[in-house]
Amino acid sequence: MAAVTADEAETWLIEKIAHRLGVDPSEVSREVYFDELDLDSTEALILAGELENWLGFELSTTTLWYHPTVKDLAAYLAEESTQRAAAA
Repeated sequence: MAAVTADEAETWLIEKIAHRLGVDPSEVSREVYFDELDLDSTEALILAGELENWLGFELSTTTLWYHPTVKDLAAYLAEESTQRAAAA
């Protein structure tokens, strides 16, 4: 399993969120809180599931709460991905 960089995770998140919102990726700020992006809880769960499929590992149910922006979540995902790749 290859590690994901923070930049890769940011790009992935921004593209997925933009698609869900029906906007251009340039309209999704990496520093806006997820709850300000008009994503309801169902969409957040779907996004988390898609993330797990993309990353190849399960996320905690509180991951998006503890890392509430694209920037914060991408940094966490890169760190977690690197740790898991090193352990594999």
